[in-house]
Amino acid sequence: MGQTTSSTQHHPNSSSSGACPVDHSAFAKHPQASPSAPASCPVDHPETLDPRNHLPILTQERAPSQTSDLPTDRIASSIPRDPTGNWEYPSPQQFYNALVRKGWETPENEIETMVQIHNFLNEKAWEEVQKWEAQVNKDEKLQLVRFKGRPGELSPKARFWLFAGWLLPERVNNEPPFDRHDWIVRRPSTGEEVRYVIDYYGAPPLPDGSPVFSLDVRPALDSFGSISMRVRAATRGAWGKFAPEASHA
Repeated sequence: MGQTTSSTQHHPNSSSSGACPVDHSAFAKHPQASPSAPASCPVDHPETLDPRNHLPILTQERAPSQTSDLPTDRIASSIPRDPTGNWEYPSPQQFYNALVRKGWETPENEIETMVQIHNFLNEKAWEEVQKWEAQVNKDEKLQLVRFKGRPGELSPKARFWLFAGWLLPERVNNEPPFDRHDWIVRRPSTGEEVRYVIDYYGAPPLPDGSPVFSLDVRPALDSFGSISMRVRAATRGAWGKFAPEASHA
């Protein structure tokens, strides 16, 4: 989890099925894109949006311009939605339909790989949420009750790092996150809901050209409990760096 940042990197061949309810915007080829899978539509369709994720219901039908069949099977996520079950990943066909609705030209033969990356990133994001929540109750059966993609809306922390990168381009990455999501996590034992902010960054590719991604997952600074979690994490991180130096002094 680190100080106040939780990060993970991904080699697309390392894991294909994770658990995720969220749509990831752009990957390396679509930095401007918004969440990938059940991505949000550029046209407002309030009567068809799912209130749990603010996304339109996507069909399994082939797109008009589609030239090859894509799988329509959906994989169950490992992320609990409620006491009755988990979220499901979008199928490759639904994923493709989401991109078509956005007007993004994507080769059909790349869709399944993009779905794998999408699933992996969301699985890792959930793992980071669980690490944070273990500070409160490591036995809590957490639920992701709602989420929302917010591409183009920089979080305060992302803005800070962009400014730092502008001041110190040689030391700090000055690339903005390619996507942002807000997840609402419920602690069933108390009924409390906690908002998490997730910034998705691209990173330098591996030597073989495979893309790498970094996630910054943390509780939003909108409640005393979440602020306390962030402060404790930052304090532990700072002490972890200081202690080895002090022991050798």
